[in-house]
Amino acid sequence: MLTISGHGGTGGAIKRSPDDFVVKEITSKGHVLEPGKVYDARSLDEEEVPAGKQITFVLEKRDWNTSNAVLAIAKRMGRGRKSMGYAGTKDKFALSVQLASVFHPEPFDMSSIRMKDISINGSWRSDGVRLGTNLGNAFDVVIRSATSPNAADAIAEELGGTMPNYFGSQRFGERQNNAKIGTMIMRNELEEAALEFLTGTTNERNEDIVAARRRLRDEGDYKEALSYFPKFLKGERSVIAYLAENKGRYANAFRMLPRGLLLMLIHAVQDQVFNDELDQRIRERNFKSPAYAQRDFYGFPDVDHPGKSGDFPLSCMVGYETKEEDISDYTRDLMERAGIRKEDFKLKSIPELSTRGSYRALLAPVKNLSHSVEENGTDVRLRFELPGGSYATVLLNEFVKS
Repeated sequence: MLTISGHGGTGGAIKRSPDDFVVKEITSKGHVLEPGKVYDARSLDEEEVPAGKQITFVLEKRDWNTSNAVLAIAKRMGRGRKSMGYAGTKDKFALSVQLASVFHPEPFDMSSIRMKDISINGSWRSDGVRLGTNLGNAFDVVIRSATSPNAADAIAEELGGTMPNYFGSQRFGERQNNAKIGTMIMRNELEEAALEFLTGTTNERNEDIVAARRRLRDEGDYKEALSYFPKFLKGERSVIAYLAENKGRYANAFRMLPRGLLLMLIHAVQDQVFNDELDQRIRERNFKSPAYAQRDFYGFPDVDHPGKSGDFPLSCMVGYETKEEDISDYTRDLMERAGIRKEDFKLKSIPELSTRGSYRALLAPVKNLSHSVEENGTDVRLRFELPGGSYATVLLNEFVKS
């Protein structure tokens, strides 16, 4: 990951505490959800549906990932994973506020839910919250123990309200092998993909997990693997359990995983091509593109309505419906080198993972950026807003550079 600011960084560390990384969802109507504040539908310009079968609520959480937090709430309401809804996932090691929903036609008092590090800051009847419907997120971040705190001035000025719109490393999985697995699935190399998912040890830090993965790789006994694979690796265990009873049926084994996780494997292939393209463009300082996005009412890229001119140069997240004329020379060259064709995104083995294609801004706007040095003289506080799908850690990399 390259930076577009040439100035030396502040140094220091982020996320020493969840309270050092505050994430506030920006709703589709442009409201920033503040921690500790109670909302109703009217105050957020949301539609309240008295006969709605969903309950939308404002979720404030600390050191919880979004999926686990909403699932824990759903279970308290007697519901399961498929009843959940949220516009976007937020960092786990953070204090965050966002909209979420649970399918629950019967009356329920959301204020009755009491859970550690979770609070419900308002709720109402609705038609639910759908993925991707938020505009973005506002951040309040503290860089601790900066060695050059005053460097933030020059970096902010040099960025000029934009940043490279890289996908963060979390898109590629803890082992950084999501794109590798996704490519194998696209090529119908399902056995190889399953083995990489279950037994790949590159970047695996937990020695017990490394030992379990290696043992399965060496022995190939799925039934026996259920006796020693760590219980918290629920995804792997669900695939192993299926293969233990259904030898060689790898497509259906992958279907034991949540569809969202499976899609991330395919999307990681697109994401890797995008990041590699952005590397090349930054080195060459070339952001000319066949497609551009205009600003939406909030000032973020409207990538759903691309054109030949606009405020933000775009790159294709290539899928099987992508128009040839919209694919940049950078993307085309990277795909050829990786042996990927746009037709490969129409999967034959697992059709529900087929990807039509989309667009992503090469440079993301950074709205309302402010920075200050705290009273101790070494901590730097940054406040800023980013579009949905853009990563705060990428902007922080511009500042910290360590």
